[in-house]
Amino acid sequence: MRSSVIALRFAGLLAAAATIPALVAGQAHNQPPGAGEQLGAVHFPTSCASAVASQFDRAVALLHSFEFGASTRAFTEVLAVDSTCAMAHWGVAMSRWSNPTSPARRATVVLDAGRASAESAVRLSSEVTARERGYARAVSMLFANHERLDQRTRVLAYERAMTDLVAAEPADTEARIFHALALIGSAPPTDKTYVNQLKAGEILEDIWTRQPDHPGLAHYIIHAYDVPSLADKAQAAAHRYAGIAPSAAHAQHMPSHTFTRVGLWKESVETNRKSVAIALRDGSIAEALHASDYTMYAYLQMRKLDAAKAVLDGLPALEARFDVNANTGAAPGWAGAFALAAIPARYALERRDWAGAAALEPKSSTFPWTEAMVHFTRALGAAHIGATATARESVDSLAAFERRLSENGEPYWAEQVAIQRLGAQASLDRAEGRTDAALVRMHEAARREGATEKSAVTPGPLVPARELLADMLLELGRPAEALTEYRATLLTEPNRYQAVDGARRAATASGDRAAAARYAAQLRQMTGG
Repeated sequence: MRSSVIALRFAGLLAAAATIPALVAGQAHNQPPGAGEQLGAVHFPTSCASAVASQFDRAVALLHSFEFGASTRAFTEVLAVDSTCAMAHWGVAMSRWSNPTSPARRATVVLDAGRASAESAVRLSSEVTARERGYARAVSMLFANHERLDQRTRVLAYERAMTDLVAAEPADTEARIFHALALIGSAPPTDKTYVNQLKAGEILEDIWTRQPDHPGLAHYIIHAYDVPSLADKAQAAAHRYAGIAPSAAHAQHMPSHTFTRVGLWKESVETNRKSVAIALRDGSIAEALHASDYTMYAYLQMRKLDAAKAVLDGLPALEARFDVNANTGAAPGWAGAFALAAIPARYALERRDWAGAAALEPKSSTFPWTEAMVHFTRALGAAHIGATATARESVDSLAAFERRLSENGEPYWAEQVAIQRLGAQASLDRAEGRTDAALVRMHEAARREGATEKSAVTPGPLVPARELLADMLLELGRPAEALTEYRATLLTEPNRYQAVDGARRAATASGDRAAAARYAAQLRQMTGG
């Protein structure tokens, strides 16, 4: 009964949010774009007509909060007034590039459109300031020769061009901010020294002391420290960003990256619910789905299963409005597709509903890593209920996706799918009695997962590989070893329910009563008793 009530409330939220755009349009009649918005304080001087200065600042504020659809429209509105504004073309190109922290390859149609805008910026900037020529040259690096140059090469070229711009314009704080973001976006996911992230954080924190209401500073500090060992450094920004730009859906969601990293589940739910409401108001369905994925994850860690079920039940309404090709918010279309695959998978796996996991049906997608998540879930579920033929089919599918991603120049996602394949194969090995092979593969999956970082698109792996290893060791009657692995999981995934509960069970089985009591107390605190 309670689940039905919460589901109805969530459906009501969707219905109410759907009416907001019309209400806002009625209230904003005859008002200029952005009237009543709160996006933070940004000033970006340009050589464009003075009449567009405030419009341009608004467009850059939207860009800093990754509201890419709105920023594209805002920069285009600037061009409608001043067609010679080179920096407005720069802004459109930056908006088309979208989230610079995303490792996913951009589609050809996006790259072609971005290149056209960047070329216009370069052409028009030749007649204005050296500073603006520097910005135009830098953004052109992201799109130039994209048919022949791989994305990683272009991203590194952009970061070097921004380094040059900062050297030439040391007083330009906006250049320093965008350079810091470029450092974050170009950081190798395997660099555990976090050189780029720490350098970016130092730049951003220094400017933030003088511009506390700048949306990009708080936003990018969260991105800079979005790894387990640095997450504490982002807490001040996480608690401030939503208040700096309350009109931006992504500004409400982004603090949950830090809250997830430090295990603050209630705070994550609260900020993501606000993000969903604003995203629905603005028609940013991919952003609403992205925030819903983080909401689902947090609810499951608190064992708010009725609330989690309501998020799951709300997916059809969101999917009906979802356009994977829309560029309306911070989350790209593929992030929406990711959430549609991840949310049902999380709901099954976090509850260890193996039959439900095995029954999930993958949907064809142009983003193989989203299909791979469903096959990973199916393989784990099927292996645990003895449906080994189904598990084997999904393991084979994961191997095919891994090869496809590698061949298509998606090394990050190829590695993530490889980790899933190892975990799925290990579960199948265990189901078929090959215990030694299962442990070897699961150790390898844990090692490889520990050598990389999660994408910003996800609050975390569907199930951490090290947690799966710990589960397997506990099943095999090796609780002391399992406890070691659960503890290692909690270093990178603090307050994760299944890892804490696993540690409690392993401590109990190994006779460590004090540790078992501590983990039991932690569970009570996480779940409200």
